[in-house]
Amino acid sequence: QVQLLESGGGLVQAGGSLRLSCVVSGLAFDDYAMGWFRQAPGQEREGIACISASGGSTKYEDSVKGRFTVSRDNAANRLYLQMDSLKPDDTAMYYCAADGIRLSRATYDYWGQGTQVTVSS
Repeated sequence: QVQLLESGGGLVQAGGSLRLSCVVSGLAFDDYAMGWFRQAPGQEREGIACISASGGSTKYEDSVKGRFTVSRDNAANRLYLQMDSLKPDDTAMYYCAADGIRLSRATYDYWGQGTQVTVSS
């Protein structure tokens, strides 16, 4: 059974930082591209960062470029999202996902339950 479990969310002031983590079990982690998505209330889930299976290639949604960094530790089956210079607009539920194509939500097969990030002004 494939499981993805996010952690690291919380409440932070604007300008602050958080590091999200996603631990994956039940699949060969280093065979799969991974993505981070977020969903704010009343909005669709959007892809914000993705990373290739090897970690050698990354892609970001424009609003997070230069502020967020996606990385992975294949030995530990973990995916990370370092979020700096956080803004109130970054407030959302954040999800990790496995086995997809770039930032295309519909192509990802496996999803975590999410971790809440709230940025206060």
